[in-house]
Amino acid sequence: MPSARTATLVGFTAILMWSLLALLTAASGTVPPFQLAALTFAIGGGIGALSWLGRRGAVAALRQPFEVWALGVGGLFGYHALYFLALRLAPPAEAALVNYLWPLLIVLFSALLPGERLRAHHVVGTLIGLAGTILLFLGGGGINFAQDYLPGFAAAFVAAFVWATYSVLSRRFAGVSTDAVVGFCLATALLAFLFHRAFETTVWPATAGQWLAVAGLGIGPVGAAFYAWDVGVKRGDIRVLGAASYAAPVLSTALLVLAGFAPASMTLALSAALIAGGGLIAAKDMWLRPKR
Repeated sequence: MPSARTATLVGFTAILMWSLLALLTAASGTVPPFQLAALTFAIGGGIGALSWLGRRGAVAALRQPFEVWALGVGGLFGYHALYFLALRLAPPAEAALVNYLWPLLIVLFSALLPGERLRAHHVVGTLIGLAGTILLFLGGGGINFAQDYLPGFAAAFVAAFVWATYSVLSRRFAGVSTDAVVGFCLATALLAFLFHRAFETTVWPATAGQWLAVAGLGIGPVGAAFYAWDVGVKRGDIRVLGAASYAAPVLSTALLVLAGFAPASMTLALSAALIAGGGLIAAKDMWLRPKR
């Protein structure tokens, strides 16, 4: 079993992978949201299932109580369903800004966990990261919170609570093997497929590059990231992970700039400095040597 520090670092890799989400999604063409979720979660779940080969008892991880399945599938599918709905009903930048309340909620909710204690540097670091994220989105200009978009903003707000709740409550089931996440991903793929058939028209990727983007999503941001996050929130420092999650929008925007999908700006640089600084403050416990 990994140490708390190692588990936290594993959780960091999920944040890094999520920073690729926007870039790979943009590169995947015009595949409808639920179809894209079905494809990518199927890939992510399939890769996880392959990891079972040669390991006795791995499949047994699927034998979990109802509440574990409800949390796992409800968290993965519920969050993505609400997030996709938000992007349809409201401008993406504003919806993303509302949705990125979830790192702050994780830090605050973690105080309710047994054995956890919320300290001043966790709150300060998280608020600095929030300020950097707000600056990042406001710097894009054209921010519009018109009343017509309220349903979309509501979906983004509820999505933030769903993901924060899933992440924090996963800590209560720390004894559940990460192998169970394979089942959550495959169940999410099935639900996304059913929603796709009910509400969307099928559109397949048109080029090899778009297929590679879909595969990349399934392997990383919608695959390995969930296994890494499960390890991090169950065995690592969930308060540090919550604060560090604000790095995702900055890294995502930086990658979009490098790929030519967005312009570079001083706002991005300042946002990055705030978010990185906030993360370092929140993670102070990790960098200090333990007292002997």
